[in-house]
Amino acid sequence: MYVVVLAGGGGTRLWPLSRPERPKPFLPLLGDETLLQRTVARLLDGPELGLTPADVTVVTDRRYAMLVRDQLADVRVLPEPLGRNTAAAIALATVAIERPEDEVMAVLPADHSIRDEAAFRQTLAAADALARGALGVEDALVTLGVRPTRPATEYGYVVPKVDEATTVAGVRAFPVERFEEKPKGSRVTELYTTYGVAWNAGMFLWRRAAIRAAIERYTGLLTLLGPNPAGPGLEAAYERVTPTSIDVAVMEGAASDGRVVMATLDAGWSDIGGWTALLEELAGADAGVGRVVAPGEELEPGAEDLVVRSADGRLALEHGGRGTMVSDLPMAHLAGAAAHFPAVQALLERVDAQERRA
Repeated sequence: MYVVVLAGGGGTRLWPLSRPERPKPFLPLLGDETLLQRTVARLLDGPELGLTPADVTVVTDRRYAMLVRDQLADVRVLPEPLGRNTAAAIALATVAIERPEDEVMAVLPADHSIRDEAAFRQTLAAADALARGALGVEDALVTLGVRPTRPATEYGYVVPKVDEATTVAGVRAFPVERFEEKPKGSRVTELYTTYGVAWNAGMFLWRRAAIRAAIERYTGLLTLLGPNPAGPGLEAAYERVTPTSIDVAVMEGAASDGRVVMATLDAGWSDIGGWTALLEELAGADAGVGRVVAPGEELEPGAEDLVVRSADGRLALEHGGRGTMVSDLPMAHLAGAAAHFPAVQALLERVDAQERRA
């Protein structure tokens, strides 16, 4: 197995903590390590996978290549000329990273939290076996589906064929019937209460030859990138790429053609997609509800609320209950989080300290 870590995205739902020049993966949100550093460390820890830094490549916008090198000196960095979503990033990795055609490539985001890291590695090991052929699908495209804990509208869902389930190395696996984008209304409750349905976490495993064939079948990306993706034509090629997720570009069509298998992940996963999820990671369930307040928007936080804003180039944390606030920069309103002031303050101090070291 080798691993492609996707490190990009603006983290706009975590402003002003995350900024365009230093997005979410490169921040020490949950401890002294950044999310990117922890992503790689959890792969290398433990005996389950047997990976070394040489087996890890981080794909990132070239603006962040130096950040990756500063935080992870021993892994390969594959810069993109500009961000074009996950389909382009995976297509580039498929042709630019020289590994055997039958070796399994794992593709993982750089900005997630996993509480049970051993269970996560065990699931990856089982998914590696699935990618080599299971459930009657040779060279399957494997997606990790997270067992839902609530009817979430911010995630896409994976709908499996539950009557064709199997178990591989203790992990429940299913052929995938279809993917569903972020549901609305009563549909989200219906999905949440349906056995086997999982959140789409954007984590995949497949043989290099299998994903190459799928990208060729469902997209024109490999033709567009050309045979030498490290050459001078890459930037021009990327200018012509339409930003598309791998889910839309490849996985939805592959599921319709019976080529996708889901391995169920139950390891305490969070995408830390916004302030509410971050508060939960820092201080537990019901730690508060967070949102980004747009520049110019009036905010009147209550006494039990906190506000995160930028002040003199640093992050400031303030209690609410002091009247109306308006800022020309994004703020974060953390409703009901006042009891967790120390945890949030420690977070801001970690991020500010990192900025001073840069």
